[in-house]
Amino acid sequence: MKLPDLNTPAALVNVPRMQHNIRRMQEAVSRHGVSFRPHVKTSKCQQVVDLQVAAGARGITVSTLKEAEQFFAVGVTDILYAVCIAAPKLAQAAKLMAKGCQLQLITDSLEGAQAVVQFSKTHHVQFSVLLEIDTDNHRSGVKPNDDLLIAIGRCLHDGGQTLMGVMTHAGSSYSLNTTDALQAMAEQERSLSVLAATRLRAAQLPCTVVSIGSTPTALSAQQLKGITEVRAGVYVFFDLVMANVGVCSHNDIALAVLTTVIGHQEDKGWAIVDAGWMAMSRDRGTQNQLTDYGYGQVCDVNGTVLHGFTISGANQEHGIISFNDGKPVSTSIEAQQSIMQKFPVGTQLLILPNHACATGAQFPEYQALQENGSIETWPRFYGW
Repeated sequence: MKLPDLNTPAALVNVPRMQHNIRRMQEAVSRHGVSFRPHVKTSKCQQVVDLQVAAGARGITVSTLKEAEQFFAVGVTDILYAVCIAAPKLAQAAKLMAKGCQLQLITDSLEGAQAVVQFSKTHHVQFSVLLEIDTDNHRSGVKPNDDLLIAIGRCLHDGGQTLMGVMTHAGSSYSLNTTDALQAMAEQERSLSVLAATRLRAAQLPCTVVSIGSTPTALSAQQLKGITEVRAGVYVFFDLVMANVGVCSHNDIALAVLTTVIGHQEDKGWAIVDAGWMAMSRDRGTQNQLTDYGYGQVCDVNGTVLHGFTISGANQEHGIISFNDGKPVSTSIEAQQSIMQKFPVGTQLLILPNHACATGAQFPEYQALQENGSIETWPRFYGW
């Protein structure tokens, strides 16, 4: 297939760009002498993960147990489920482990650890668990200097589980946009994780794994002393949020939504496309960043950015392209004429996403654009 053959909207992966991103991250991590475990929630795609593993990745990170089951079914055995385990999901995890999956779980609470231990005793299964550490006040995790850290570790270890170590995710790095700030956050993520590991070991508790990572900090880290593993996910496609953070350019973004112009509103200076929020997602992650891209940055069908044109509004199946001059959307005659001339009905366009993970999740499959212009269809995993 070629682009004109595709029904729109479609999730289009630029494979050469993606391969460049994969190499870049693998090299960035490998130079520190640590392992890289990509977070595959961004793509949820076997073909993408195969390329990451071929580049040097060791194991994967998933966001749902269903992902773990699906990737295990296609041959991936070393899997970290990086969401705190809930008691009702332990049976699902145990079933996957019984098939031979080297599944690792995480928790950040004493209640969660106790649930793991109780299930283990009742069902005669031993879990491998990491403690999630909060290194940036962003989301989940126990503080590295909190006595709760030792209590959770002790509960798991004394309860017969395999205490693997600690892990963290510096998600607040997504709100940064300077080299100095990103490097400082990467060092904060590293040092606080090492502190947690040191405290566990001082308490005579095992801690062989010290796992950190986010795309911005993984690409910004100046040194990773004491770290054994790095994780990152969105780097594989990148997106507009990452462009605003400063770790990629528009030319690095490997996922776009192929859409078709289906009409105009001349008096408003709009072109209407068939990619609404059902295609782009409702994620407005750039809204509070230096540049707000609406629901996505408009590019021509070759991927060239059409500066100033964004998806400024979205309904379920309709996207509104307008010209943004940094002020309220222009309704000048010049802007109307520009819209009409640039985007005749039937024109194919590419829209770069705010958040690649969220946009990818809107589609059951990717259209993988190869270097020679041919297109392959790559299925995408779903479910919890």
